[in-house]
Amino acid sequence: MRLDAKALFDNPSPGELRAFTEEMPSCRVTSFGNVNVQTRATSRSAGSTFIVTDDPATAADHKTMTREEYDRIARMQEDHIRQRDVVVIDGYVGNDPDFRVPARLTIDRANANIAAMQKKLYFPREGGEPEVHVIYTPNLEAPGYPDGRCIAVDLENGVTRVLNSDYFGESKKGGLRMWNTIVYDRGGLALHAGCKVVPTGTEEKVFLIIGLSGTGKTTTTFTTQNESLPVQDDFVALMPGGVVHGSENGCFAKTFSLDPDFEPNIYNAVVQPESYLENVYQDDRGEVNFFETSYTKNGRAVFGMDALGRFRDARNVGRVDYLLILNWNENIIPAVARLSQEQAAAYFMLGETTGTSAGGKAEEGKFLRVPGTNPFFPMPHSFQGNRILELLASNPIEVFLMNTGRVGGREDDDRSKKVKIPHSSAVVRAIAEQTIKWDGDPDFGYEVAAEVPGIDDVELLQPRRLYERLGRMDEYSALVERFRRERRAHLEGFAGLSEDILGAVG
Repeated sequence: MRLDAKALFDNPSPGELRAFTEEMPSCRVTSFGNVNVQTRATSRSAGSTFIVTDDPATAADHKTMTREEYDRIARMQEDHIRQRDVVVIDGYVGNDPDFRVPARLTIDRANANIAAMQKKLYFPREGGEPEVHVIYTPNLEAPGYPDGRCIAVDLENGVTRVLNSDYFGESKKGGLRMWNTIVYDRGGLALHAGCKVVPTGTEEKVFLIIGLSGTGKTTTTFTTQNESLPVQDDFVALMPGGVVHGSENGCFAKTFSLDPDFEPNIYNAVVQPESYLENVYQDDRGEVNFFETSYTKNGRAVFGMDALGRFRDARNVGRVDYLLILNWNENIIPAVARLSQEQAAAYFMLGETTGTSAGGKAEEGKFLRVPGTNPFFPMPHSFQGNRILELLASNPIEVFLMNTGRVGGREDDDRSKKVKIPHSSAVVRAIAEQTIKWDGDPDFGYEVAAEVPGIDDVELLQPRRLYERLGRMDEYSALVERFRRERRAHLEGFAGLSEDILGAVG
């Protein structure tokens, strides 16, 4: 679908997109030589996102709008576009010829940074019509909708319309949200996950790392163990038999507290002149400070996979060996726990974490449960839980719960301890090398680590010991009972979820 516009710029080159971006009043060039755009919206607008349907039961767990209302929004948007210069970007979601999905972004030229960033994430495509299309008007208000913004998701026709948000994530997630449905219809499940391969002697192990934005998914994917190689940063398709497909040709990485000592691969990619920054602090001289959060903690950067220097093409990856479920917790979740298949599906559906700035002020700092840690799955969430259980049964994937936050309390509690990046890296290496010694956990039924090479503090591995040493067992026991009760009740809220999953947290 090509839209009528005042002027249409069809798949401009990277150089043209950079020039268009530098024309934006909100764009500044940094001391790295890349561009940094400040946006009005600083996170995704979940409260303004609606699935288009006249039967809300088909989109249980999500806000919906009628087809009639969608048609009104479409007419309003297309009237706006007729008066504007727009940019069209074509590409593929994924690069496997047998699995890739043709995609398109149509957006105001006045917001060319979004077009440029999306071009970095698409795989190249020439010709043909898209299967998924994001039509994006950042400067058109949607009266009557939350914050005057509207994201209307027409799954039936593969079109998402975005009104009055200038945050790049709405473009990226707009396409991937529709891709979720396509993957499900093909028998798989789209996971909000990174992917990496870790060499171990004569073989290599394939990891998937799932987690909400800000829980350490990108960091865990790009931190190096045994000369490991990143494959994918944010979304993969897991298919029967442990087959995995990638989705993007680049990364949309958080930049808050980005430190070259701990995350050198990401840092080196972010500071390249070809990368695009969004809402990252810089001073009047163009100097960037990734730790300054006066505007937002949700600073972002987009870069191509080639900016990493070393990575693995998803088409050249074996079957999945390990799945890591990241949980940014602050009390009794251990640095790592090993799960049975039924427990894995249950913790996958619980999607527990502490919210970060990626979800806006409504989520930051709050304890959340997001099924599959995937806020972009557009169908009833029980579909995710039942499908992941089927997929785990089709291939012997070992699943682990990993806490990337703290044990014993929040940061301002001096009795608590941080699970640091080197700790998580040691866990990943030990999983790949199968060097963890396991104990049974008396409270939750999963296995906890007795020893992990590279971690000297057993209280990170078994938080119960920390609470025992500090005389806090009443607090610990209360948390155990609360989690058991709340988890069961939460899972029972998903109509049609397998009894095997419900029983795994009893």
